[in-house]
Amino acid sequence: MDNLENNIIVQIGIIVKDAEKTAARYAEIFGFPKPEVVLIANEPIANTIYRGRPSDASGKAAFFDMGAVQMELIEPIGGPSTWEEFLRTRGEGIHHIAFKVQDFETTNDLLAGKGMAVIQSGAWTGGRYAYLDSAAQLGTILEILNFEG
Repeated sequence: MDNLENNIIVQIGIIVKDAEKTAARYAEIFGFPKPEVVLIANEPIANTIYRGRPSDASGKAAFFDMGAVQMELIEPIGGPSTWEEFLRTRGEGIHHIAFKVQDFETTNDLLAGKGMAVIQSGAWTGGRYAYLDSAAQLGTILEILNFEG
């Protein structure tokens, strides 16, 4: 494999200071229901690794399904994370674009070969993720998502 297995963006992640307030504003402006704000990376199976070390990172998130692309609002809480680092160093804004992949390891290896190191990785019931430092190549972080089943 020489490139990503697909070119379909499935998610855009935005770091925010307050997920509840920001989700309410998006819902009001776009005229759709405000989604529930949920905790992320808080499951026992999360096994979050941030910059090579275990982390108790977590966040509050709201997910808006907007056609083919999901918008994720993330408020960092808990331990060190790419979310907290982004908010601290850059403020609110677009954090990542995400692609769904079938072959997680091969895709991760491919992107590592292009100079994109993993910043943070973890899992949830039903899948796993990795954020890759692609700022030098693309100006943003890439996320690869793999869903079980």
